[in-house]
Amino acid sequence: MDKLALIIAGEIVLSKDPGSSMRKWRELFGVSQAELAQELGVSPSTISDYESGRRKSPGIGVVRRLVNVLIEIDKRRGGKIVKQLERQIIRGYDRAPFENHDFYTAMNAEEFVEKIDAKVITHEEHLPTTKIFGYTLIDSIRTITDVSVHEYMKIFGSTPQRALIFTGVTTGRSPMIALKIGRFCIDLVPAMVVLQGITTPDVVAQRIAENEGILLATTQLEPREIVRRLREFE
Repeated sequence: MDKLALIIAGEIVLSKDPGSSMRKWRELFGVSQAELAQELGVSPSTISDYESGRRKSPGIGVVRRLVNVLIEIDKRRGGKIVKQLERQIIRGYDRAPFENHDFYTAMNAEEFVEKIDAKVITHEEHLPTTKIFGYTLIDSIRTITDVSVHEYMKIFGSTPQRALIFTGVTTGRSPMIALKIGRFCIDLVPAMVVLQGITTPDVVAQRIAENEGILLATTQLEPREIVRRLREFE
């Protein structure tokens, strides 16, 4: 197994809930239970039983095959997820004005919004179908003024399926413009953007979110309280 595969397999095997960890990685790679089952030569119900805990936790041999299949499927699709994971997990992070946190298993966006007392501004219709695999707490001013394009890529952590929480926001315009400009460099869109410190972002920020298809929300909770509440889920 290569290094990335070993890291993923190790997380699953050592997890207190291997089934949930298996499901997290399968969903992160965008692979259905049916597709994974076909590649592994088992029935979809077998995958479902592992993920739900109805079947005894798989051994390292099964996990190794599962992880290798996920990586192989992604490589056939162009390798976008693998490249992102290798960049973030293997190479690590330099010190930057943001902190990445990954969840043990995916959180529904509706629950995420409720936990941080957020007000949804745009694309509320995306809430029921959006899953959040983690969040990045971002110092708005420092990120906008100090972060290079190379560093900008790292705010997405191991996956863009996360919430970017910009702290110390005044209007919301600058973070949204930064995200829009970033699209010219990397084709990544977060699952959600949260603007901390305001109730209603300005018109430009809202328009960018609408046009880019970004689920945008605001919260007035202090960053420390946001982290405390989200870590209850972690």
